[in-house]
Amino acid sequence: MKRLTPGSAEDFFRFFEHIAFADHPEWGCDCYCCFFHADDAAEWEGRTAAQNRKIAGDMISLGKMNGLLAYADHEPVGWCNFDAKSKFPGLKLFYPQVIGDGEEDDIGAVVCFTVAQGFRGQGIARKMLEQACAELKDRGLSIVEAYPATECASDEQNYHGPLGMYLSQGFSVYRRAEKVTVVRKTLR
Repeated sequence: MKRLTPGSAEDFFRFFEHIAFADHPEWGCDCYCCFFHADDAAEWEGRTAAQNRKIAGDMISLGKMNGLLAYADHEPVGWCNFDAKSKFPGLKLFYPQVIGDGEEDDIGAVVCFTVAQGFRGQGIARKMLEQACAELKDRGLSIVEAYPATECASDEQNYHGPLGMYLSQGFSVYRRAEKVTVVRKTLR
């Protein structure tokens, strides 16, 4: 597992463009994990994949996108996007029903997982989650929060990570909504 850095940007883009959705090309690679970094809903809706790719590249170069890449035989096979909750303006923008105001201080957020076909169900997301929690704790954050789908019918809908994975890793339900369940874990 490696942290996302400017030096691993090529692996990030190779993963999203050639590996992550090989089994479901219809899911496509439009987001480049920029959704929760968006701060304007109308602007987000009008963005193209090429624009998101450039924005992701810029964020990676500036150290503004934080995450982990999982590897097998030197190939990226998994991605986890996490950071301080305050670094994800899209949470309030797109999930206002579950994200309260003024709750960002001292909280980390895990917002996205993607694991390539053939590597799912092998504990890769769990290992990335453990590493993300450890890194957020090392930064001095007290709580980590995540947003799994309340009910999930497909891998595509599980891009926040499955609820059961969080519960098995010491998270508990903090708030429920129709589509998203907020789970939290105390880090210290």
